[in-house]
Amino acid sequence: MATQLELLAEKYRQEHITKNSYNFKSEYNSNHENALSSGDEKGKGESDGKIGSSVDIHSRIDSLARNSYNPSNGYSESSPNALSDGDEKGKGENDGSIGSVTDINTRINLMAKNLYNNNFVYGVNNPNALSDGDERGKGENDGSVGSLTDINLRKQNVVKNTYTNKNEYGVTHPNAISDNDEKGKGDNNGTVGSLSDINNRIKSVAFNKYNGNKNYPDF
Repeated sequence: MATQLELLAEKYRQEHITKNSYNFKSEYNSNHENALSSGDEKGKGESDGKIGSSVDIHSRIDSLARNSYNPSNGYSESSPNALSDGDEKGKGENDGSIGSVTDINTRINLMAKNLYNNNFVYGVNNPNALSDGDERGKGENDGSVGSLTDINLRKQNVVKNTYTNKNEYGVTHPNAISDNDEKGKGDNNGTVGSLSDINNRIKSVAFNKYNGNKNYPDF
């Protein structure tokens, strides 16, 4: 005899089965009318060349109607809308022309501003690359290097410089050796340091209790 729980379970099962559109006599599968595209909202599977629900089909028809391209007018690299022919669509190379009409006009405008072209190529020998007394060229030219501003600044700095080809700075230069001025500090016959260094050292040694005759830690 069925238990109370089993009786309730069977009751609820029958209620759910009643709500189900599918049963043993009308099973759902790939060939069921609700699985095939037949013009309703349920089926979407391919049927006689149709695919999708009615909404899918209408949306596809609407989209295709807006599309400029179709089997008779396919888009490809040779399509007018793919080639540069003076409109805004095509940009592909076409008899030497490349880009949309905006691209072409912009390029023409930029080329007009450019000083250099096939007849006046920029390179290491171009006047605007060589130092010839203007502000553009800086490359070495008959011993001249830099723009006009560079050359003038160099002249000003060279004039301020104490040292020249005839008076080069080196370890034996008067301004490099200790000869009782403030410039030279290098060893010179036992003298080391500038005049200030020597005077400070003499003062410090005078303060020191220890010397050659009284070495630390001798007491």
